[in-house]
Amino acid sequence: MFSLLGPFIVYDLALKASAVASLGGDHGLGSLLGVMSPNAFFDLGYTLFWVGLFTMTRGGALQRRAVVVLFYAATMLLVTMTTCAYQYYQETGTTLDYSVVALFLASPGEILTMFQSVSVLAWALLALALSYTVLGPSLVTRAIERWRGRGSPDGRPQAPSFLLAGGLFLLALGFGSLSLLISTASAAGSKSFASEPLVNLVVTGVEDSGADENVGPPVENPAAHARLTPTPQTQKRNVVLIHLESTRAESVTPYNESLKTTPFLDELAKESLLAERDYTTVPHTSKASVSVNCGVYPHLVTSSTEALPNGIPAPCLAGLLKDQGYNTVFFQSSTKRFENFQGLVKNFGYDDYYPLETMDEKDFKKTNYFGYEEDMMLGPSEEWLKDHGDQPFMAEYLLGTGHHDYQCLGTSHGDEDFSNEEPLNSYLNCMRLQDIFVKNLIDQYKELGLYENTIFVLYGDHGEGFGEHGLLGHNNTIYEEGLRIPFIIHAPGWFENGARVKGLSNLTDVLPTVLEMLGYEVENGEYPGYSLLREPPEDRRLTFSCWFENSCLASIEGTEKYIYHYGDRPDEVFDLSKDPSEQENLAYIHPDEEMDGWRNDLLSWRSGIEAQYVEA
Repeated sequence: MFSLLGPFIVYDLALKASAVASLGGDHGLGSLLGVMSPNAFFDLGYTLFWVGLFTMTRGGALQRRAVVVLFYAATMLLVTMTTCAYQYYQETGTTLDYSVVALFLASPGEILTMFQSVSVLAWALLALALSYTVLGPSLVTRAIERWRGRGSPDGRPQAPSFLLAGGLFLLALGFGSLSLLISTASAAGSKSFASEPLVNLVVTGVEDSGADENVGPPVENPAAHARLTPTPQTQKRNVVLIHLESTRAESVTPYNESLKTTPFLDELAKESLLAERDYTTVPHTSKASVSVNCGVYPHLVTSSTEALPNGIPAPCLAGLLKDQGYNTVFFQSSTKRFENFQGLVKNFGYDDYYPLETMDEKDFKKTNYFGYEEDMMLGPSEEWLKDHGDQPFMAEYLLGTGHHDYQCLGTSHGDEDFSNEEPLNSYLNCMRLQDIFVKNLIDQYKELGLYENTIFVLYGDHGEGFGEHGLLGHNNTIYEEGLRIPFIIHAPGWFENGARVKGLSNLTDVLPTVLEMLGYEVENGEYPGYSLLREPPEDRRLTFSCWFENSCLASIEGTEKYIYHYGDRPDEVFDLSKDPSEQENLAYIHPDEEMDGWRNDLLSWRSGIEAQYVEA
């Protein structure tokens, strides 16, 4: 028993220490103990539980065998969970909570594709840990028996001691409770991070099942019955949406002149409308796509409910334009199965759909675990445009190259050195590849004679974190690197000297801006966004949600940003005008009443959005 539990405790604490080290910074002894002690107390409680159980069954061979089997199975499960939680944190910068496991169980495809990017070293670590769990204790026990002389103990069954076992169980319960109680502070400021993985999974599961969503009765979306009406200003120009995957504003040249990742986009922006402070709504591809295509906030839950039949509570841009005689098409260089995009595309209202499965991939390099270089879309695009370009159309090109795990080095377009750090350099090369595709695509429209009559809308779906706030990727990156995105509208004949929108804007503004440029009016409904042909209201307030439910919400009004973490870590307030990288939390200078008001406003907003999707 101890030859299994001893190495397990060392393994568990070593992984936790490695995770703490990855946070960076100089952590004091008190902070370090606050992070490590929940795991230590859990391990001690776990050990005492099994000592007590073996004490109860030491007299019966059959019972003892059953307990041994249960002991091995439970410890193997715990080793697997501990390793997966550690690896998930290394990949994403977030803890393995109940919501992640629930998503995996409901939709394995959402997570399984990520496994392809896990390093060989991580798989080897898990294999080694499990191998020792299965074989190590037996080998160690035999070695010890040989060393001390087989049969030193008389080997006779001993009577079970229920009193001793009861005391051990009480101690185990006590240490387990300490593990739960002491995980209220950590070097990362997160209770989830401080918690032992199994405890965190159970606690977040209980919180999720008992969460008061405060969702009232179904509410019809204000745009539920919207339709378009032509006006004397209506011009049936083509509309092209270019979806830049995982593209944060600070990583493209128009928003960061010192970084030459996207020279073509930079030149294009000089003759375009550019929103200087544009944001996503939820930092996740499918959710952001709902805001772009349908002009509404997505369903603020982790699963892609919008891909289900009748999953979107308002008409979307492709469907609205289709009713006005437009042809519609959607291209993507990634698989249709990822996040059920085939369902989303159908609900958006597109007639024709060309995902990865319809394209020839043999001449193109894989750029992440579910997609290839965007240039593979050029052939199908040219063929479709030649067949349908004589009528007004709407097309979307969903790029995937910017997505984790950034396999963007070694393509036919070569590489550049943008950073000495990985995976940041690979990611920035992904930005360069997307820029090359945008140039190739617009050249295609010029060659086909379609460029002059087309409105090109280019936008990032969300940003990407590279440890700026201890977070990697995007799903729960509620800081500027995860939310602030590029937004550019290029339309020949418009904005020839360049135009800039300085106020707050987000992806719900795409639909109203495009409709005003086309000269259509919306009747019998109202969308929440604003046309960016004029400045948004100065008092506009943007609201955001993390992808995982009950994880985090945020709002920005002016330059003041508030973040609510559902109690997992302290609330945060930043002044973006003085602290754009969000390093100094100013929550301490704001009265409790003001903080409560911000929090309640966000929770009310979330419950209002949820109510609109109850009926959908």
